[in-house]
Order: sequence, then structure tokens, then C-alpha cells
Amino acid sequence: MTSCSRRLAPGAVASDVLIRIRLPPRPTAPEVSILPRNCGDRRPGIALRWRHLRGLVPPVEAVGAGGAWERSPDGGEGEKEKVGACSYAIGDQRVEDLAASGGEFDRTAEIDRRKAVEVVVAAAVTVAFGVGNRVLYKLALVPLKHYPFFLAQLATFGYVIVYFSILYLRYHAGIVTDEMLSMPKAPFLAVGLLEALGAATGMAAGAILSGASIPILSQTFLVWQILLSVVFLGRRYRINQLLGCFLVAIGVIVTVASGSGAGHSLKEAGIFWSLLMIVSFLFQAADTVLKEVIFLNAAEKGTSVDLFVVNSFGSAFQALFICLLLPFLSKLWGVPFTQLPNYLKDGAACFLNIGRLSSGCDGAPLLPLLFVIVNMGFNISLLHLLKISSAVVSCLASTFSVPISVYLFTLPLPYLGVASSLPRGFVAGAVVLVLGLLIYSWTPTLGSSSSSPASPNL
Repeated sequence: MTSCSRRLAPGAVASDVLIRIRLPPRPTAPEVSILPRNCGDRRPGIALRWRHLRGLVPPVEAVGAGGAWERSPDGGEGEKEKVGACSYAIGDQRVEDLAASGGEFDRTAEIDRRKAVEVVVAAAVTVAFGVGNRVLYKLALVPLKHYPFFLAQLATFGYVIVYFSILYLRYHAGIVTDEMLSMPKAPFLAVGLLEALGAATGMAAGAILSGASIPILSQTFLVWQILLSVVFLGRRYRINQLLGCFLVAIGVIVTVASGSGAGHSLKEAGIFWSLLMIVSFLFQAADTVLKEVIFLNAAEKGTSVDLFVVNSFGSAFQALFICLLLPFLSKLWGVPFTQLPNYLKDGAACFLNIGRLSSGCDGAPLLPLLFVIVNMGFNISLLHLLKISSAVVSCLASTFSVPISVYLFTLPLPYLGVASSLPRGFVAGAVVLVLGLLIYSWTPTLGSSSSSPASPNL
């Protein structure tokens, strides 16, 4: 590809020009290049107007004399080749302007629509995996009801093997590059540490708190996401986005707490364990914001990071820290550390549904395997949504799966026995939650927006 870098002289063609723009340092505003693929001998050409990508790229205009042009394949005399379009690159986006049209074009709205559709589809997939993750976790604990700690470790260490296997295949397919693999490992070490701390504190508090109170306390995760995004990413949110997040949290609390006695159980558990659970969600929120920082830093440098690079190294360091915390974690689950080898052996026998324990392990290994597979899909989809949107959007998608899961547990699911009744305030809570999502997604007119463009809409 020939590169043109001449100044735009009077009467020159807009597509003869290489325009480079460098914005002030900002996580979501990398260097932007508008580079024509076809450069050569041209006749007075087209009229081109590229309006800025909302909030990311400043207005760029290059206007020619209008009309059509031809290009010689070798740039000199000889057979002329009709050229009907000129390609431009803006970041990693390809933009086509029809030279023969001689008019103006504006692809900003189209790119915005495609981006919005991509985020919505990714959010829907994340919600579906989130619902499956919650339901299958409950089903997986039917055969492994006496071995929940084994299931947790199976997921943790199984992910390391699976993620690195996928990473190996993607590397040989050319998707993952040496540059990605040579990235500094300190951020991934921090990701693993935060995930391990989140798991440890969550297990400690979850062993004391009731099942109904945990989803309520989990809504602090959204609060942590917003605060950490403001502090570490410099993100600003519109009033409607903050109100929407607040309503989403209220909707989930109403949905889960109605008729469950969650408030009473929180009082019984004591303030310490409630605060410890809140701290566990702080670690989890910091983990997702740190992953977003990894993606944004790569984008600033004009590169990209494959999802499985982040997942693989993050899971590996998490497994390392889990190993260091095993004496503490096993005690939380009521398994003395000295008895841990026998516990894991019995858990493996139940998981495989073999030996003397098989009589009480109906549903294994199918249900635990389904949970591990769906949980892995949930983690991948959540990270993909995080990459293309933000930590808050991914959190909202995950939160939306809570009331759907509550509803599914009222259906006659296999292995669960008698279905639970629907909480009295379920419909009211679901309405409030959906209203919160709609308010968060609403985009006011450009002139009245005061939020940072770094907050993508769901």
C-alpha cells in the first residue's frame, strides 16, 4: 500500500492526504489515522466529510473539488484503471467512501449503531450465561452437596488447563501474538491476587450469611464498580446513568428479599460478616476494573490483548494464590487441612460417580461438568463484554441475571425437588430493575450530555 503524506493543495483531492491526529492522553482516545489505500495519479476528485466519532475523535473534514477520478496501476502513463471507492482506516475500523458519488458521507451513526448492537448482543449472551451459571451451580451441588469445596477447586484449577489449551491453539492460529504473550505479568499477578482474595473473603462470609442475604449484599458490587471507575479511569457518569444503576440495585434487592426474611438473617449474622462480604465484592470490582485498564492501556499503544491471554494468566496466578490460601480456605468449608487429601479423593469419586459413594451422587458427573462449562462461558462472555464496553455495563448484565434465576427456581427443575414459590415482590422488583436499565441506557441529546464519553451504553 502506497502512503501519501502531501499537504492538501488548492484543487487537490481529499483522498490524496494522510491525516494523523493525536489526542491528549486519555484511556479511550488512541492515536487515530485516516489513511487512504489508493494513492496515485488522480483527477480532481471527491468531496469527503468525516464527522467525529462521538466523544472519541475530533471533527475531521477534507473537501475536494467533486467528481470522479481514475488511477493508473503503475502511477504513470498507460492503461487507466477506474476506481470507484477509496478505503480509509480509523483505528482498527475500515471506512469506505464512494468516490463516484461526489457527495458527502457520514458513517458515524452507522458505526455507533453497530457498536450498540454488538454491546447489546454481548450483554444478552452474558445474561444467558449468567442465568445458566446460577441455576447449574445449584444443580451441580445436588450430587456434590457434601463436597462444595471440591467443586470450587475443580473449577479454579480446571480453568487453568482449559484456558491455556485454548491459548495454545489461538497462538498457533496466529490470533495470539508474541507481543501479547510478552506483556508485563505484574497486572495479571494483581488480577490473580484480587480474584483469590475475593474468593477467600466471599467464602468466609458466605459460610455464615444466609443464601437470601448474599444477593442483596452483592449489589454493593455495582457501587464499587462506579467508584473505582471514577477514581482510576477518570470516568464521569450522567445523572440518568447513576439513577439507573441505583434502580437496578433496588430492583434486585426487592426481588430477592421479598418474603425471604433476608433482613432478619442479616441481623442474626452480625455486622462483621456483612462487611466482610461487602469487602469481597470490593476485591471483585477492583479485579474487573483492572482488566478494563489492561485493555485500555493496550488500545492506547495501538495494540490489542486477546481475551484468553488475560483469562489464562489471571487464572494461573489465581490458582497459585488459592494454593497458598488452601489451609485457610479448607477450614472455612469445615475440612481440616490434614484431612484435605481424603476429602478431595472422596469428592473426586463422587464427581465421577464411582465407588462406594456413588449412591448419593445422582446427576454426577453431568451436572458438575455442565456447571463448569457454562461458568467458563459466562467468564469469557463477561470479559468480552468488559472489553467492548465497560466494567459497569458488564456488571449490569450480570446483575440482570439474578431475577431471571429467581424465577427459574420456581419451575419444576430436575433434581431440585419441590419448586420454590415466587417472592411476593418479584414483579415489582423486576419492573424497577428493567426501568433502571432503560434509564441507564437512555442517551440524552448531545448538547445536554455532561457525562464522559467513556461510559458506553448498554
